[in-house]
Amino acid sequence: MRDLDALFQALQRSDFRARFKLNAKDQHYLQQKGLAVVLDHAEKFIAERLAPATPANDGQQTPMRGHPVFVAQHATATCCRGCLSKWHQIPAGRALTLEEQAYLVVVIEHWLAANLQQA
Repeated sequence: MRDLDALFQALQRSDFRARFKLNAKDQHYLQQKGLAVVLDHAEKFIAERLAPATPANDGQQTPMRGHPVFVAQHATATCCRGCLSKWHQIPAGRALTLEEQAYLVVVIEHWLAANLQQA
C-alpha cells in the first residue's frame, strides 16, 4: 500500500489514469446520494469484486462507467488485482485483508472528494 500523496502524483503522470473524469450523470448521482452512501457502494464492490484471492473475470470485473465508484476505480488503479499489484503493491493470489479493503475505499474517497469539489 502506498502513501496517498505519492500515489496520486504517480496517477496524474499516467495518461490513461488521468483521463478519467466524472460525467454529469455521475456528478449528479454523487451529489444526490452523498459521499457516504457512494462509499458504502465502494465497500461492497471491493468486497465482492476485488477481495477474493481469485476474483471472477479479474481484469474485466469493473465496468468503465455506470457508477461514480467504477470511474474512480479506474482513475485510481483500484479496478483489478493486476492494477492493485502494480500501483498499490498489494499482491494477487490471496484474499485482501480488511485493512487493504479499507485502504482502497480511502483511495476512492480521496479521488471522489477531489472530483466532487470540481463540480
